[in-house]
Amino acid sequence: MIKVLRLGHRRGRDDRISTHVGLTARQWGADEIIYSGEKDTNILESQRDIIDRWGGDIQIRYTEEWKKEIKEFEGLKVHLTMYGEKINEKIEALEEKFEDRDLLVIVGAEKVPSWVYRNVDYNISVGNQPHSEIAALAVFMDRIQEGEIKEDFQDAEIRVRPSEDRKLTEETG
Repeated sequence: MIKVLRLGHRRGRDDRISTHVGLTARQWGADEIIYSGEKDTNILESQRDIIDRWGGDIQIRYTEEWKKEIKEFEGLKVHLTMYGEKINEKIEALEEKFEDRDLLVIVGAEKVPSWVYRNVDYNISVGNQPHSEIAALAVFMDRIQEGEIKEDFQDAEIRVRPSEDRKLTEETG
């Protein structure tokens, strides 16, 4: 099981980024995304609408108790941060530990409290320069899943039909 915890969502400021964190988590096979920070029912509804139309069974929820989520998670805890150890140097150890355990991937929005850095198994960077948390999540999920991108989603009303022309989607219902 893979869970993605989006820390510190700020309503109005992070709407698009938090939505894209959810889209990325879904595409790369996460089972659950948990939002924390300012409660934003629009983000939750938007994510549920995507799942309803495009399929899948990823769970979406909000919590005020993000520390509890991290403390009580029984599995591998990875915080994505540009200050972390380089993914290329840690990927083998991560894959080995993930092989038989659940995974919690923590993605920050606002400044991440130092508590997080001290209460995870790994602080991992995909680069030590400023970059998007969406890019970090996509690169990490791609590497940890060995390039496997989820292609088919259950109960999809809409599916993309790969094509060279402009007619790219079809209704399945």
